[in-house]
Amino acid sequence: MRMYALDQVDVALIGLLRAHPRAGALDLSRRMGVARATVQARLRRLEEQGVITGYGPDIDLAAAGHPVLAFVTLEIAQGALDEVADVLEAIPNVLEAFVTTGSADVLAKVAASSHQDLQETLLEVSRAGVVVRSTSVVALSVVVPPRVLPLLTSRATHGQTRAPAFQRD
Repeated sequence: MRMYALDQVDVALIGLLRAHPRAGALDLSRRMGVARATVQARLRRLEEQGVITGYGPDIDLAAAGHPVLAFVTLEIAQGALDEVADVLEAIPNVLEAFVTTGSADVLAKVAASSHQDLQETLLEVSRAGVVVRSTSVVALSVVVPPRVLPLLTSRATHGQTRAPAFQRD
């Protein structure tokens, strides 16, 4: 995978999109003080490079009826990663799953409507036959919500952020 080096304009654009997800290119260009064509070109390049992967709404799962969030580690039978992936993908409560290092093989993020729903989900995972052991941790509250801007801002390249015609003295 080829990485794309973000500059300050890219990060500013991403920040504005996070703050104003329904804004169009013209509105974004006015807020940034750059040409609309610059915004359009940057958005196209960020999409083509795979940096921006979507524009869907952020969902508050608790407000949508799924207030229980758990992180589940799975130790699986040797060579059963594809089978576990298929099992996890078939369970709607599994939001994300990652192959990990350490004592666990997979880390899954699971949402549930209740503790009973969580228990039923965990039982469904364990019925897969390839899960040797699972461990669950229930999240009580959010300390740091999902975010990317602090990281992107800290790593943005510093260079010319405007075309010469748009330089302000």
